[in-house]
Amino acid sequence: MARIAERMRKLLPSARRASRDGAAPPPARSGRQGRNLFEAAAVYVAACAEDDQERMDEASTWVSPGQLSFGVNELAGRALLTLARERNQTPETVARALLGIKER
Repeated sequence: MARIAERMRKLLPSARRASRDGAAPPPARSGRQGRNLFEAAAVYVAACAEDDQERMDEASTWVSPGQLSFGVNELAGRALLTLARERNQTPETVARALLGIKER
């Protein structure tokens, strides 16, 4: 449980790692061909978690800002539901725990 919370905290800008720990960058793909908003969101969020500004910038060009926002929101919702099911808790409880917000 703590491991999942730790991974989610890394998605927050304040907790991003300063480097990619020497990991090789993913292969570069040119153009928007074959891109969709969910692929853009997945690459964008993963790049945010890894503090990879270059990949964030690239993914943000694949779709419109509105589409990217929708995709990121959809990814967050699906991730939250998955974590809630794994923990046998409500999505609100998990969201509050991930963000460090006390229960009501």
